[in-house]
Amino acid sequence: MVSSQTRVDDTFTRFFTGCEPRLRHALVSSCGAEVGREAAADALEYAWRHWDRVGSMDHPVAYLYRVGRSAARKYRERPLLGEPAQGGRDPWVEPNLEFVLGRLSERQRTAVVLRHSFGYTLDEIADVMGISVSSVQKHVDRGLEKLRKGLEVSR
Repeated sequence: MVSSQTRVDDTFTRFFTGCEPRLRHALVSSCGAEVGREAAADALEYAWRHWDRVGSMDHPVAYLYRVGRSAARKYRERPLLGEPAQGGRDPWVEPNLEFVLGRLSERQRTAVVLRHSFGYTLDEIADVMGISVSSVQKHVDRGLEKLRKGLEVSR
């Protein structure tokens, strides 16, 4: 006979397996690598403690994204992204990309990074961020335009 706790554990484990990468990618996109990973862990720990409520939600990943964004505040003692890169390095990416990404709005940065770095579909991004697909498209388009302008590149 399977106990009710075992069923809860199995249900949460399946949820965690499907949710964790999307939630972590979204929070890393919005908060930076270190803070984003910590915020995702905090949000998933919250989900475990409140699984009876979180497990019955229509959009639990979007809710946990907001929980993670709130949790991220405690990890920030310095600005989200750095200053413009100085010469002398041979980076594998555009040296000023991090700085220019930091100048986008949170939603633009999250949408652009999820779409173009992690390969998420617009529907997947909308689900994680808890916004409409058309809003995601606008954030991606506006974010890319700001990136092009900030990096002084054309299409």
